Amino acid sequence: MPGLRPDVAILCGGRGTRLQEHTQSIPKPLVEIGGRPILWHVIQIYLAQGFRRFLLLTGYRGEQISAFVAALAWPDGVSVRCLDTGEETPTGGRVWRAAEALEGGSFCLTYGDGVADIDLARLLAYHAGHGAAATMTVVRPRLPFGVAKLNGDGLVDGFAEKPRSEEWVNGGFFCLERAALAALTPDSVLEGEPLQRLAADRQLRAFRHEGFWDCMDTYKDAVELNDLWAQQRAPWKLWG
Repeated sequence: MPGLRPDVAILCGGRGTRLQEHTQSIPKPLVEIGGRPILWHVIQIYLAQGFRRFLLLTGYRGEQISAFVAALAWPDGVSVRCLDTGEETPTGGRVWRAAEALEGGSFCLTYGDGVADIDLARLLAYHAGHGAAATMTVVRPRLPFGVAKLNGDGLVDGFAEKPRSEEWVNGGFFCLERAALAALTPDSVLEGEPLQRLAADRQLRAFRHEGFWDCMDTYKDAVELNDLWAQQRAPWKLWG
């Protein structure tokens, strides 16, 4: 078993407005894949790689997430706590409010709706090696449609079905030093000014993840993730 791992904070407070088929009655992290909330899957990714302390940053319908946590028998030595960070608080503000509850000099941060076959030990080693305040995992998601391949004269040479994007996007799975919290305010959106400020200060590095990654953003995403699980082809299932 790996050595001591840092705390993991999981953003669980959003409304999930693009997933209204489910989230009118439950918070987005409790939407299920294979009969288990996607939040359970996210926690399992970390548990399988030696992490033991989790802080769930709740908001919208947070009492349901607290009930989910209380109802499960977590493995010995595992701590899963909930922190109510406010129903309307943006992502950066939720992390800002969690500062005192997070132990140690560094911590991991991710979203409660994204799964990946990420090697977290490699992520931690990369973060420890570069010395910057923050590491953000970046991914190249598959486009939701096929693309036409054109030559210089406008002739269609062929098609590619849902290729990977050529651009890198935020895939979550952050590592942060406490110094990174200085970029946050109670009302900040993590993905906006705070990350831009860290980048401008040369304190943000990117960890490239080339493997599987997906987030449950829409009803279609939920269907696709459930199909992978039902077919026993879920790449994020890193546990036995």
